[in-house]
Amino acid sequence: MTKQFALGIFEDEDVLLHAVENVRAAGVKIYDVFSPYPVHGIDDALGIERSRLPIAAFFFGMTGLAFALWMQIYMLGFDWPMIIGGKPHISLPAFVPVAFELTVFFTCHGMAITFFTITGLYPRFKTPVMDVRATDDKFVMAIELDETSSQFPRLTQLLRENGASEVNQKEMTN
Repeated sequence: MTKQFALGIFEDEDVLLHAVENVRAAGVKIYDVFSPYPVHGIDDALGIERSRLPIAAFFFGMTGLAFALWMQIYMLGFDWPMIIGGKPHISLPAFVPVAFELTVFFTCHGMAITFFTITGLYPRFKTPVMDVRATDDKFVMAIELDETSSQFPRLTQLLRENGASEVNQKEMTN
């Protein structure tokens, strides 16, 4: 699948932030903004909602905790009960370290898998990059163009009016 993008290249993060606000106010949907470092306030300017990943983290942690408790209760209480130091077979205080470790283990691995799945950052032969200068010293605003690309001249003018040092058109394949 091939998509066309208009790329506005900016020199300064403050100019970029104001440009994002002005471009969105003009009714243009911004695909994404790429920068060499995190820009404070860009999420709010782009209108990105708060992530729901913490909810997934909670459920992964609860799954790990439930698995750890079930595993220990089953192993030490039913499958192979042993009397250790005169303690009962099912002793919850003794289960705390393993329960903690498996809670963290399930949360970390579940979050990594979820994050990479949602964002599409899985291993591939060639990583798509909008503009390599975004990894060095430039800020890139990407706007997805429609099929006809008839809006490119209007977007070029809009981006230049808002401080873009250059505007390019790029075709990306997934």
